[in-house]
Amino acid sequence: MSRPIDKTLPTYLSLEQAAQITEQSVKTIRRRIADGTLPAYRFGGRNIRIKLDDLEATARAIPTVGTWAKDR
Repeated sequence: MSRPIDKTLPTYLSLEQAAQITEQSVKTIRRRIADGTLPAYRFGGRNIRIKLDDLEATARAIPTVGTWAKDR
């Protein structure tokens, strides 16, 4: 059983965890870091981590037909 995430402290994810959560490849996560759309942090020598909040902030809503029709 997993324990609840404490939202008072930032939660850092590995590239693999971020890829699994977003259902993307690790290569895509690395590309998003390289192009600046996803902030990442280095801990120690080679450990790259991504804040869960930053990962969630990159999501964008898909417009529905109702909102698309209003824009026209």
